[in-house]
Amino acid sequence: MELRINHDDSDNKIAIESLHLLEWPTLCSHLATFAVTQQGRQRCESFNLPIDLFSTQDLLCQTLEIGSLDLTLDGGISFQGVHDLENIVLRCSKGGVSSGEDLLKVAETLRSARKLRKLIFDQLIRPRLSQLLLDISTLPDLQKLLEFGLDEGGRIADRASTKLSELRRHANAVRLQRKDILQDVIRKFSSLLQDNIISERYGRPVLAFKAGTSDQIKGMVHDSSASGNTIYVEPQAVISIGNRLAKIDSEISEEERRLLASWSKEVGINSDVIAHLGEILLQIEFSLARARYSKWLNGVPPLLDDEENTPFEIKDFRHPLLVWNDFHKKKSTVVPTSFDVSSDLRVVAITGPNTGGKTVALKSIGLAVLMARSGLLLPCTGSPRLPWCKNVLADIGDEQSLQQNLSTFSGHILRISRILDAIASSPGATLVLLDEVGAGTDPSEGTALAMALLKIMADRARLTIATTHFGELKSLKYSDKRFENASVSFDSETIKPTFHLQWGIPGRSNAIEISKRLGLDIQVIESAQKFINPQNDDDVNQVIEGLEKQRERQQSAAEDAAALLAKTEVLHEELLDRWHKQRKQSDEANEKGRLKLESSIREGQKEVRHLIKRLRDQNASGETARIAGQRLRQMEKGYRSNRQIQHMQSWTPKIGDKVRLSSIGKAGEIISFSDDGMQLTVICGVFRSTVSLTEVESLEGQKAEINTLVKVKASQVRKNFSLVRTKKNTLDVRGLRVHEAEGVIEEKLRNCSGALWVIHGIGSGKLKKGLRKWLDSLSYIEKVADAEPHDGGPGCSVIWMVD
Repeated sequence: MELRINHDDSDNKIAIESLHLLEWPTLCSHLATFAVTQQGRQRCESFNLPIDLFSTQDLLCQTLEIGSLDLTLDGGISFQGVHDLENIVLRCSKGGVSSGEDLLKVAETLRSARKLRKLIFDQLIRPRLSQLLLDISTLPDLQKLLEFGLDEGGRIADRASTKLSELRRHANAVRLQRKDILQDVIRKFSSLLQDNIISERYGRPVLAFKAGTSDQIKGMVHDSSASGNTIYVEPQAVISIGNRLAKIDSEISEEERRLLASWSKEVGINSDVIAHLGEILLQIEFSLARARYSKWLNGVPPLLDDEENTPFEIKDFRHPLLVWNDFHKKKSTVVPTSFDVSSDLRVVAITGPNTGGKTVALKSIGLAVLMARSGLLLPCTGSPRLPWCKNVLADIGDEQSLQQNLSTFSGHILRISRILDAIASSPGATLVLLDEVGAGTDPSEGTALAMALLKIMADRARLTIATTHFGELKSLKYSDKRFENASVSFDSETIKPTFHLQWGIPGRSNAIEISKRLGLDIQVIESAQKFINPQNDDDVNQVIEGLEKQRERQQSAAEDAAALLAKTEVLHEELLDRWHKQRKQSDEANEKGRLKLESSIREGQKEVRHLIKRLRDQNASGETARIAGQRLRQMEKGYRSNRQIQHMQSWTPKIGDKVRLSSIGKAGEIISFSDDGMQLTVICGVFRSTVSLTEVESLEGQKAEINTLVKVKASQVRKNFSLVRTKKNTLDVRGLRVHEAEGVIEEKLRNCSGALWVIHGIGSGKLKKGLRKWLDSLSYIEKVADAEPHDGGPGCSVIWMVD
């Protein structure tokens, strides 16, 4: 597989070598399996990495746009009928003649391109893909020409030309004539034949005669069987017909070649347009492959920036190659790795035991940067953010070579030298990944070289991540704020790595502990401990152990806080739900009371009208008047104008009392009252709530004592009654003109007492505006306002007349 990178030749070797070290070609081969056509798979395996942030963002937008469309279609986007036309167009552009099958591929590709353009083109929803399709031409005339002249399979149709049609019809007639003659020969000489089948030798029809019968039949012998018992003879009677038919077939071939040449010429004339169309279709298929691969990885789009201070923030990144292996082995062993590198950091030193996952961490962040640069979504969680890196350079693995006489150390130094040259000659944000920096030589000299190299990298590269076993590199963090430590955790109880990357904590030395648990001779262990500086080693390990325990405590506290927050949110939702239910029940109770009051008033009015009617009767006596008076006094007692309602309760709340909230059934403590004493603030657990005095009760179930007297006047009762919307005081003027509605409303107002509800609707607002302007000019109108939401809101106006 070829990898193409837009770098200078001097940098190309180390850049391509780094891609191979990160196993980028393997990832590209996985991506290729999501392509549809052969040329699409080739593009996935070999493509130019974008050279700037704009190109990367363009690819990412295309990935998101086509991925969204692919999910909405049943069966996804289809590239059926799209073919690789590169060789066909090249042949035609140079004056060559293509076969009917190849020309039919051109027609099918043009038709499929038109369908895809119609499906994808939408400048509002898919602007980046629409921009690709904006200037393409699908050549409908050429497509119709080829489809008219070619049948399925690429055969030239009889309708392609009149001459071809006549020649083929003539040829069929001659063949039928020859067949009839051969059938006559078979019937006449059946005793001389081995079988009754008309065979073909060298393009000529023959019959299988028995050996020795050649003198009894006139004709030309074309072949014989291997045993010599059968000879294949073309009878004399059909030789001339065969010659005539061969001439006709030659004319047919010449006409077919003329047609193919004509059509190939048309393809050659439009070769640039077709080549451009093929490239656009290839780009769209490449976008679709990226989208489907990203969807398979459950990827999320990264946020890229070319600013120098952009941090690396990637949470729970799953190595895509390990995900692929797990999927095909039906396992789930991938341990996610998180990267949180602030904008002011330049070097991260990862320490820890072998096989702990240090190299996997290096390759993970390298692949994450390359995937983001290529327009792929990252297999992680949250919203990943990272800088756009022009160069990703790596020194991973053993460069030892017997042929080149290179030791491990020499190989590493040569590769690092090429990395430094590439950084100098190709300026831009660079990610450098160094595995076992300074290894392969004397530890003291290797440590010195590693420290010097990382200092240089901090000045030249955007970020350098290095794995090491040198303890001295851990201390760089404390002398240079651009450095940070990280480590891969190790479970000393099970003697196994956990593959978790810990940021801010250097790795502990576990060699002696591991050797002891693996059963190494105790004398060797004790002797080894004497050779090291026990005081220094113990101090460092204790510090690291303390940091690890502190990190564990912080992690545990964070998890507890998250659990408490989740419980708090659930409790808040529960309280809010109960409050809504209580409010709904209160509204329903108020509505029932209103309806009951309205019914009572109607009954009272009806009885008063009945009494008045009896008193106005000419036959009414004094007894009738006396009875009516008694009844009116009884009604007065029931509806007296200034009746006092005093709520007598046996409990008066005060600050510090324990109360129960009726709406949620929870107990709380009173901490304050409002100025009017009608509201109080209650603290219930960690929540504080302000409620009405009527919404609380004592723990014994007693209601609060309210020392407020409520006076209800008869005029207020009448006013409340007038605010009740009924069929009689409601007028619908929708559909009328303003002057028509004015007449209807004026007539209604003459016979109306109290408020009048006028339904005019919302619409354009002209009717409402005209009526409001007219009503404001009337002296007997007190005010006009929008109705309550349950009575029509802005679509209904309430009119009050002056008393």
